[in-house]
Parts: sequence; C-alpha cells; structure tokens
Amino acid sequence: MAGPGGRTWRDLLAGRARKRKSTFGSGAELREAALRLLDHHQNLNDLLLEVEDSIKPGGQGDGEHQEVSSESFIVSVLQEQASRLGVPAAILATKNAVTNIEWICQASASPSQVPLLNLDQRKRLSCLLQTVKDLLANNVFCRSLFCREMWKMKDPPVLEAVWRLHRGDIVGLGELLESNPDAPAAVEWLCSSLCGLCERAEEPSGDVELAGRVLSDFAIVFLQNGFQQTSELGRKLEFKKVPYICRAVLQRMLTWVLDAVAKEKQEDVSTLQAMRFWLNVFNVSVYKSAVHPDSLQQFFRHTLTEVLTYNPLLKVSDAIHMQKEWSFTRTCSLLTTLYRKLFVAFSATESICQLQQVLETREVNWQHVLSCVSTLVVCQAEAEQLFKDLLSHLLIKAFENYDMENMITAFLIARQAALEGPAVFMPYSEWFKASFGNTGGHHGSSKKALVFLFEFLSELVPFEAAPYLKVHIMYPPFVPTKHRSILLEYITLAKTRLADLKVAIEDMGLYEDLSSTDDSVQPQGQALRDVEKALQIFGNTRKIPTSVIEASIFRRPYYTSWFLPALLRPRVLPRAPDVRMAFIDSLKRADKIPSNLYSTYMQACRAMKEKTLQDESKVETSHSKEPVEQLKAELAELRTLIVDQAKYEDVPAQIAVISDRLTSILGHSSDENEAATLNSPIQIDISAPRLEPCPQSVVDLLLSSFCQNLIAASYFNPPDRQGPCLSLFVKMICGHRNLLPALLGRLCQLIYHLGPSLNDAHILGLAAFVIHLNESRALIPEVEANFATSQPVPEKLLSISEYWNCLLVCRTEESFAFCMRFCTAAASYLMCKFSSCSCEDLCAFLPPSLVKKLQYIVPRLCLEARGILCEEAKTDLVWSSLSCPSLNLRRASLCLWKQARFQELLKEKAFQLSFREWLLLELEVFPEKDILSASERQDFHYWAIYQWYLPAPSASGGCDGDLEKTCGIIINTILDSSQRLDRGSYGQSKMSVNPDILCKLQEMVLELGCRRKLLPGCLDAQRHFLFEILQERLKDRKDGSALGEQLWRQQELLLHKRILVGLPASALILTCRKGKKTVLDCEDFFRFVNSELKNVCSRGYALSYDITAHFFRGLLNASLDCEESADGVNDVLTACQTKCPILLFSAALWWPRLEPVLCSQWKRLFGAPLAGELERLKEWQSSATSFLSSGVVSPLSGPPWFSAAFLHCTVQQQSPRGRERNALKRLGTDTEQLLVSLLFFSLVDLISAKIAPKEGVDFQTSLEWSLEILQCLEARGMSWPRLFHSAEKEPGKYRVLRGAASDRHLRLLPVAFYSLTPGFHRELLTREQTFLYVALDLYIQLLRLFVEGKDLPQSDQGDPLEVISTARRFLLGAIPRCPAQSFGSIQMLLDTCEELDPELGATLLHVSRPAMAMELDEELALF
Repeated sequence: MAGPGGRTWRDLLAGRARKRKSTFGSGAELREAALRLLDHHQNLNDLLLEVEDSIKPGGQGDGEHQEVSSESFIVSVLQEQASRLGVPAAILATKNAVTNIEWICQASASPSQVPLLNLDQRKRLSCLLQTVKDLLANNVFCRSLFCREMWKMKDPPVLEAVWRLHRGDIVGLGELLESNPDAPAAVEWLCSSLCGLCERAEEPSGDVELAGRVLSDFAIVFLQNGFQQTSELGRKLEFKKVPYICRAVLQRMLTWVLDAVAKEKQEDVSTLQAMRFWLNVFNVSVYKSAVHPDSLQQFFRHTLTEVLTYNPLLKVSDAIHMQKEWSFTRTCSLLTTLYRKLFVAFSATESICQLQQVLETREVNWQHVLSCVSTLVVCQAEAEQLFKDLLSHLLIKAFENYDMENMITAFLIARQAALEGPAVFMPYSEWFKASFGNTGGHHGSSKKALVFLFEFLSELVPFEAAPYLKVHIMYPPFVPTKHRSILLEYITLAKTRLADLKVAIEDMGLYEDLSSTDDSVQPQGQALRDVEKALQIFGNTRKIPTSVIEASIFRRPYYTSWFLPALLRPRVLPRAPDVRMAFIDSLKRADKIPSNLYSTYMQACRAMKEKTLQDESKVETSHSKEPVEQLKAELAELRTLIVDQAKYEDVPAQIAVISDRLTSILGHSSDENEAATLNSPIQIDISAPRLEPCPQSVVDLLLSSFCQNLIAASYFNPPDRQGPCLSLFVKMICGHRNLLPALLGRLCQLIYHLGPSLNDAHILGLAAFVIHLNESRALIPEVEANFATSQPVPEKLLSISEYWNCLLVCRTEESFAFCMRFCTAAASYLMCKFSSCSCEDLCAFLPPSLVKKLQYIVPRLCLEARGILCEEAKTDLVWSSLSCPSLNLRRASLCLWKQARFQELLKEKAFQLSFREWLLLELEVFPEKDILSASERQDFHYWAIYQWYLPAPSASGGCDGDLEKTCGIIINTILDSSQRLDRGSYGQSKMSVNPDILCKLQEMVLELGCRRKLLPGCLDAQRHFLFEILQERLKDRKDGSALGEQLWRQQELLLHKRILVGLPASALILTCRKGKKTVLDCEDFFRFVNSELKNVCSRGYALSYDITAHFFRGLLNASLDCEESADGVNDVLTACQTKCPILLFSAALWWPRLEPVLCSQWKRLFGAPLAGELERLKEWQSSATSFLSSGVVSPLSGPPWFSAAFLHCTVQQQSPRGRERNALKRLGTDTEQLLVSLLFFSLVDLISAKIAPKEGVDFQTSLEWSLEILQCLEARGMSWPRLFHSAEKEPGKYRVLRGAASDRHLRLLPVAFYSLTPGFHRELLTREQTFLYVALDLYIQLLRLFVEGKDLPQSDQGDPLEVISTARRFLLGAIPRCPAQSFGSIQMLLDTCEELDPELGATLLHVSRPAMAMELDEELALF
C-alpha cells in the first residue's frame, strides 16, 4: 500500500521511527496499533503489492532495536480480514492475488493481447510474486484455487506473467494447464500467445533474450509432458490434460510453420522471421539435461515424420515434373533450417532410416521428402554412401516384388540427390549407368525383370523432362541381343516425347552435360557452351576437337544450324589472332565452314569494327557483374560463419548457396566425351596456362575467400578445431567440373610460375587448399599436362597428386626456398588439421609428392636433418608458431622434420623417397643457380649416396649396399631424366649429364673395376653390367613402329653413348682370365655396337669420333692388365675384323685425329713399338695416301673392305678431285671386292648426304664418285649387283659391309641404287641375270618405304616421288630388254609388285610369259 506521495509502507514506518522515539513498548503493541489503523483504511490488493523483507525502526534513546516483519504483518492483516469475512485466509489471499494479476495484465496500453509485459507491469508483478512466495511460505495461499481462478479472469493471462509464475516456482505451467476446464481453449491461448511472442521477438524493439528464455522454458515443459517416457509416467499421473495440450500446441505451431512454407511467396518477411524464431524450439542445446534423451529423440522423430507427411496432396507425377524446384537452394529456408536442426539429434544413418520408414509406411508430401533428401546430402558428409545403399535396397525390393512404388522412390531420390551436384552425389547419368548399364544390373536376372524396368520407364515418359530422357537414350540399360526390340520400343517412345517437348535428339550439344537437369537450355544456349568448350580444347591442343569433326559429318543439322552460327557471331576482330580466330581458320582450312558463311561472317566483323561498342560493353559488363557481386556477398557471409564455432552447423547450407551462385555464373559443368563425363582428362599447358577472364576472376574470388577464411579462422582456433568448413568448401568447388580447368590452370600460374613471389599468407592458404583438393581427389579427373615440347610423344595423364609434383620444381635458389615453404606449410597444416587421424588416414590426405619434396629439400638445406633425430625432438606441432609469418624458414621446416608423427609418416611406403626419385630431383637442379655452393653440393651428394642410400635396404628405397645396383639406378635415372618431356623448355641441353652425379658414377665404376681384378676364379662367362643395363632399357621398346618411338630410341642411344663416353675408357672392356693368361673381353661392347650404337651414326658405316676414340683409349688402358699388352690389343683388333668391323671403319674415318692420340698414349703407357694391329692401321692409312698421291700401281694390302674404307675416307679428305679417277684406273684386274666395297662406302655417303646434310658430305660429289666407281666396275665387267641383294645368305663377300651399316642406311639403299641409273649400261641387263631381280626387289622396297612413310628423305632433300618415278621409268624401259633367263627368279616378287604398282606388274607379266614359255620348250627338247 502506498502512502502520500507514493511512499511505501516501510518508508512511512521508517520515517516515523526516525522522527520520534517509539511510544510503543513492544512489537506487539505496534502491530496492534497498525491493525487498528488498517481497519479504517485497508486495501488488500495494494497491500499484496508491498514486498519488503523487514522493517527496522531504530530506537535511539534507549538503544533498543525493534524489528517488524512486513511478511508477518501482511499475514496478520489477511487473517484479520478473513476472520471478519468468514473465509479462510488462504482463499482470500489467493483471490486477491488473481485480482492483482488480472489488473496488472490489463494495465497495458496496447489494445490487443500482447505476450510480454511492459516495464511497469513487470515491476508490479515482481512485487506481487514476492509477496505470494511469502504467503506460500506461511501456508496462506492455495495453488489449486489460484490456477482455477486464473482461468476465470475476463481475459487470459499474459504469457510472460504465466512464465514468471512458472519460473518463480509459484505455479508450474503444467499445473496451470491441467486446471483449465477447456483444454482446446488452453491450446488456442498458448498457440496465439506463442505466435505473438515470436513476432514480438523479431521486432526492432523486441526483447529477444527474454522471449528466448520464455520459449525455451515452455518448450522444456512441452517435451517433458508431451513426450513422456515410461520411467516418468509414475510421477506425472496427476496430469491428464497436459500431455494432450503440449502435443497439440507443438503440432499447431509446426503446422503454422509448414503452412507458411507452402505459401512462402505470399507471406511477408516479418512473418517468416517470426516462424524462424519458433524454430529455436528445435535447438538441442535448449534441453540439455532437463529433458530425457529418449524424449528428445521421440519429439524430433515425431516432428520429422509430421513434416514428411504434412498435407500429402502432391502426386508422383507432380514430383517427377517439379522436383528440380525442390533443390536445397530453392527450398524455403524455413524448411531447410528445420531439417538441419532436426538432423542434429540424429546420426546420418538414423535420419535416413527414419526417412525410409516413413516412405514405407505413410503417405508422404513429396516436396518435403525430396527437399529432405537434398538437405541431407548437402549437410551430412556421410549421406552420399548411405543414400547409395538405400537406392540399392529399394531397387532390390522393387525387382524382387516387381513393385513400382519402390522403383519410383529410388528414381526420385537418385535424381534429387544428383541435383545437388557431383560434390555431394553422383550425377543421375552415372547412377543410371551403374544401376542398369551392365550385365550385373537388377534387371538382368530375367526377361520379366527386363520388361518390368521398361514398363516402368515407359510409364514415366509422359511426365519426364528432356534431360532424363536424353540420359535414358544415350546410356540405355543393358539388354541382351534377343530382347533388343524392347529397348528400341522404349527409345522410340522417348524420342516421341522429346519431339513433343520440341527437343530434337539431333540438337543435343556436342558437350551437353547429361547430369544436369536444366531443361531450360535451348539449342542456342547449348551451342554457345559447345563453342566455349571447343575453344578451350583447341586452345590446349591446337587441334580441332574430335567431337566437332564428328558433328560436321554425322550431325550436320546441328553443326550447321546451331554450332557454326554460335561460333561465327560477328565481333570486332583483335589485332593479334586469338584462339577463336585460330579455331575458325583451322575449320576453314579443313573445309568445315562453307565459303559463303565465312564470307558473311568476315563482312559482318568488318561492319562491326566501324561502330562503337562502348554501350554494348557496358551492358555486358553490368549484366555479368550482378551474379559476381552476389557471389562476393555470399562468400563474405561464409566468412562470418567460419570464424564462429557456434555457427558451424550453418556452413553446409551457406556453401550450397555459394554453389548455386557459381552455377548461375558458370552454367552447368560439361565434358568433351559424353560417354565418360566424369573421366575426361583436364588439359593444362604447364609452360603457359591460358585462362579466360570470367573463370579466372571467379577462381581468384574462391581462392582469396579460402585463404581469408583460413587466416581468419586460425586467428580464433587451430585447424583441428575449425570443423569441416574448409573441406566442404573445396569439395563444393570440385563439384563444378567446368571450373576445374580454370582452377588447376590458375594454381599452375600461382605455384609454378609465381611461387617465389608469393607472401607467407598466400603460401599458407594455397598449401591448405592443396591439402583439401587432395582430400576431394575422387572428384577430380586426371590431368593431361602439356610442357610445350616439340617431341611427338603423348603426354602422360597425371593424378592430382602427381600434378603437384609437376608444379613444385626445385631448380634454382628461389624455387628451392618456395618449395620448402610450401611443402612445410602443407604438411604442417595437415598434421594440425587432422591431428586425431590415424597414420593411414593422413597418408590418404597428404600428396606423397609433397612429403618426398621435403625429404629431398630439408636434408639438402639443413645439416641437422642429415643425422639420426634425438628423442627430445618428439614434441607436438604448435600451429600458431608454424603459421607465424616471421618464423625462420629453416627453423619451421626443422620443427616439422623433428616431429615423431612426421617421422612415422616417412616410414610409410608411399612416402619413402627412393634413390631413383632423389636422383631425378637432383638432376633437375641448375648447378649455376643452385642454392648450394659447389662444395656444399658435393658434401650433400656424398652424404646422400654413400651414407644414406647405398647402405639402406631396398625396401626403404636404398641399394642394399650393392655398388653395381647403385650404378644401374644412376644410369637409368640419368637416362629417364633426359627423356622427360618437361626438360626441353628450360634451356638445359637434354644431351648433357649432370657433372656431379656423373663424377660419383665414375667413382663407382672404377671401384667395381678394381674389385673385379681382386676376385679369384674364371670370369669368362660374366657379362658386362653396363651393357646389360643399357640393353635392358631397349629390350621392351618397339623398334621402327611410330615416329615417336624412333625418335625416342635415337635419343636414348645418343644418351647411352654420352654416358659411355663420360665413364672411364677402360670400363668398356672386361678383363678376365683364360687359363693362366689375362685376356680382354669386348664381346658385350661389340654386341651393343652392332645391335644398337651403329644405328645412331649419321655416316652409316662409322661411329662418331668420341665413342671411337674412347674405345681405343680404353683398349690401351685395359691392356695394362695383360701379361703382354700388345698381344691383348692385337687379339681385340683382329676380332674386330669379323665381329665388329664398324669399329675399324670408324678408325679409318677418324684416323687423322685418332692416330696422334693413340700413339701418344701407347708411348706413355708402354714406351715400346706400337702393337701390330695398330701399326697395321697406320699402314693402311699411309698406303691409301701414297696410292692416291704417287704413281704406285700396287693395290692396297689386307682385307679388301678395310683397304677400301681407308681409301674411301682418304679420298673424302683430299679436296683436289681427279686424282682418285686416275687411281681407280691404276687398280689391277683382281680388285673386284675392293671396287665393290668402294662403291658401297660411296653409296652410304650418298645416303648420308640426303638424311644428314650437316655431316658435311656433299650429295653431288658423292654421286659423281659413285658413278666413277660404277663406271670402273662396268668397264672391267665386274659383278656388283649382289651388293644390294637383301637375301644374301652366303658367308662370303659383302656380308661384312652390310653388317657394319646402320639399319636406316640399309633401308635407303634403294634410293642410292636408283640414283645410279645414269651409269647403268645396256650390257648390264644381259650380263647380270640377277640384275632384274635386284632392281625389282629394290623398287618394291622403295614403294614400301613411301607407303609406310618411314626413312625416306624429306622434300627439302629431294622429292621422294621423283626417286620413285625415276626407278619406275627405268624398270619400264629395262624390262623389255632383259633376257628370258632374268624372269625365272622374279615370280616370288610378282604378286607384291602387282599389289603396289599394277601397271608395272602387268608389264612384267606380259613380258615374262613368252620368256617362260621359251624356257619350257628348251627343257622339253632335252628329253
């Protein structure tokens, strides 16, 4: 009760106590006086609002302290009043309390019922409740009566007043609801109040925190009473109405939300926001320990069921037609938010089981079911596999019972999940192929199952969208041949439906994405996409895509009506031809663009050039700017979620929105090969990646967003506490297949080209991005890396892990530093991000190439890493220190290197850096730009080879202590490194060998040679390990097949020669014991020269000077081990004459340079006269010189081909011509083999002049010399055509010559033969009966060379057709003049000749028949 001026009861009493000393002797007297006063001026309602703990009037005079309790005072007043009225005090107090509450609730100025009190009402109610608590404590208050009286009020109580009664433990909400005689009215009041509460909370002036507490407390009551467990029923039996009311309220409120979802577009924003506030009821955190976990599960499960079965009016046909509108991003956010909150209470498995149960037992709302599927696959990482299992289960049941319901459910779920993109679920086309495209499909068990499938598909046809029909046509179910008619019948029906939809199968795009369900794309739009894809492929390959060529032939209507118009849209042509211009030009040259269409295009371009394009450019810019701005806004929103751990559950939804924005900018993903949409390799030009402006800007936005998100999130939490946000983000990006080429191309630019210039934040962000890309590697196709080399060798397809290995190169000081920073950041991020994962899981996430790079770089740059790590290094990684920009690079790498967990990773087989891999990395280094000095590099090589890899077991990538094995690995690696495609564009010669590595190889080869000398026993049968290694590399390669293989082999052999020349010369020759004698064994070297090395000598009959001199020097060095060095040298050179004559022919060619070297070396080593065979070589040379310069008639001594070799080479080295002609005349009559050998060498030179003009051999000079030799042979009537006889099998005469020549020169002998036609005399045809056979055989070989396109000289060395024409004219003129005997041996060539040259074959047949008849007559006459 308030006194004058609004002062309280206590103020009045206290004030009077201060003014004068109390005249009452005791508290009882004071109380009596107060009662008398109240008896005249009492108001119980106001009295109950007076809430004070006590009254303390101070007695100042006598020091007596008196205390008066307002609680006992009010009780006394109530009791006094009640006794006068004749009612119990509790009843009086209760009724007065209700009157007060009604008065407080009505005191609002608002005309309508509001759920919350204003400040004055809240203050008054607080006072009243305190008084009621005091009354309760004194047992002067009746709860049951209070509850009943509350419902008798004129207006229902305000919701906040009820909540405060509940919260203050005065009257619980359950007790209050139970006392309401009209349960439906209570439901109505609660629902309207709760709706008002939600609306009030979302108002700008609304008290959100208070409304949230009210809602949470009531929600707990609803669940405690509406979803009671068996264990709780005993203590709540007094409530009969409450469970019904609670469930009814929850149901009504859910219906309120779902009704708004159904009419989303008609509701205003404030209403939707209010409903969003109600969804806080579904926050699991609200209930904590207040609600039994089973009750919570029951409530959420019940709610999910109610949502899925709400208003099931939509038919299956509606779902088929409309489901693309029910994807995650298109679904009402209220519904997706509700789903996401419900799924928190369940695992993904439980959610899908509940969905499956509802589908099997209830009529469902297909819109809600399918939007639930979308939400699950987007927000639950495990949902993809679980849905695949569910689909498989549904298909099994469908085909077991031929149940259409299970079939349609499976198809709808598969399509819905596929709508969310390949990042979360496989495309529909892939699912359809996997389910029905092979013999193992469910439909393959019987004809009945097959018919069931096609009946089902046929029933879908009237409702199907075009994209799904295209999938079914392009990837039809597997059907046995005998049932093919069933499939054809369906295809006809589907095509009819497509025609009704005005979609022609012929108008399908070249690169149409059948996984997309966007049927709004018209042929014009698809054609534009096809053009962009074709330009991308052409830009990477510079070849017209196969799909475009096929379309120009087999899909002419689409190609001419849609594709070409989209390609030839008029524009202002750039000054420098771009990719589009080059592509159009290529099509024009291939006659794939009609001339009139091309002319029209060029005229339109010229006309457009005359106009200004500024306005149009602005329109296009603004048009494309809007979606990009939207993407920026969504990425910014994502950042706010990622930095707040409490909002992580909202991240998947936001990422789905970003994915939708990306789709609107880029369109749906597409691939070149429609039959393998997920397997087409991505083509990247490593040396110069080209990116279109739009994809690059989008990729830059995404990469920047990722880096910013990582840095921002790391500011608050280490990576292991950042949740799966970044993983989901990268996985979403990978789902946009048409973005991957631009993404990988941009990463190539940043890492490969710009890496050393990036700052620490960029490197950290990119390294983490690479880790997450590797985590999503299943979504990324292989990469076809092009290194812009001129070699016609197909590029290797790389996995995404191998792709990083290509980008992270270690060649220079800058690239070493960057690679170390990048790999350290990547490995550190992975180990911090997945700190709780097993070693096996870490291996799956981490690209092996990054770990191997660290194993290579860290010991190379840090001496501390070259030893065994101490135990104290086993500490955990601290992310804050590793992500600190100021951290020293080497310290950070060592910090990682010393981690016990990282050392465990290095023991995994996939992460072990083998000796071969180490060598490949070391061979890439440019010594002049190395981060190490020459001496530091030498120390590192010594440690790595001799201390680390040589003693290490092969299981860990080492060499088992085997020196020979180590040499083999080094040689193979050097060769592999030189053959690698990415070595050609960096200015380093592919024929060069790293001098430091070669030095170590030389040391090992010398050590092996010394070891062999010390081993006892006979070593005759031992093969030379060097040549075993080299031959093994060539053994499995195809010889002479494709041009690429030929070039590879040629380069490989040149490298073999380079390595052999780099090794100690004596290494070419083995030293072994035969009896008591030490002999030199060159068999392996001879075999290698005869089978391989001779084929890379451009002179045809002689090896290059370097390997020739190396052999002879090695021979002299090795002979030191022989008891008689001269005998050892003689034996080897004598063996050369029959086993490897090309070595002696080479000596003849290079003798002027070789002689002083060998004589000097022999003198140094032995100081004795030259070995006999070396002296013989000198004599051959001096004899040839004197024979040409003097008038000595004596022919050269020795085997004719060696004499001829020295004579021929001497002739080539002497410039004055004419003396050799005279020398030929001075030769005796018994020099046929010498002259024929001379002819052979001259013809080989003739061929060399054609195919290797850089060797300095002049074609005309060689031809003249050959004709002079031929003339000399003809003048003496000597036989020479057998030199060209390829079937020569006799051990005599010219096998030595043919065996010494290279295979290519031998194949080109027909060219040389027919170059001699001016010197062929008519008598030759009659004198040499085999001449016609030889000439015809060589002509056939010439034709075959031309047909196969091999070996023939190119047009710049003479037209091959001219040689063939010359040969043909000669044969057509010679055949009629040949004697009859010449035709007897040509029968085996006749059929081949008729096949290759029918006219010549007919001539041969015509001329040979009379001759053959004549021969037959002569034979008959003998009898």
